[in-house]
Amino acid sequence: MKIYTLHKKQNLPISVNTAWDFLSDPKNLKVITPDYMGFNILSGADRPMFAGQIIQYIVTPVFGIKTKWVTEITHVIDKHYFVDEQRFGPYQLWHHKHFIKEIEGGVEMEDIIDYKIPFGLLGQLAHPILVKPKLEEIFNYRKEKLEKLFGSY
Repeated sequence: MKIYTLHKKQNLPISVNTAWDFLSDPKNLKVITPDYMGFNILSGADRPMFAGQIIQYIVTPVFGIKTKWVTEITHVIDKHYFVDEQRFGPYQLWHHKHFIKEIEGGVEMEDIIDYKIPFGLLGQLAHPILVKPKLEEIFNYRKEKLEKLFGSY
């Protein structure tokens, strides 16, 4: 069983409160997701983030195939971190930790995603060709979009 990790950090010239308010609002996922992914929230984003919250989305990650994705917010420490875990979707495992910490002149945002690809050896072969580049592309888009919204550090 191969578990992969994607680790990203970004500094922004904003307050912890501003970062938290934006990142902890599930509706803003659409803002920082590439348009071609057809990201659409079906349910669960109608109140502030809380542990146990279930959010259902439709995404089109590859080849125009619409996929239902259900995540649960499993941990929340206000203005510090939250964790979302896939309950149903394209991955065999998806555990995404979001950390926010104050630094001089702004905040450091850190994402650590541990994930497992389905389909055994076939999934492992697809990882470096399809999955990893797609995740890198999505998180690079997020970085650029956040800099457009909040400025560069």
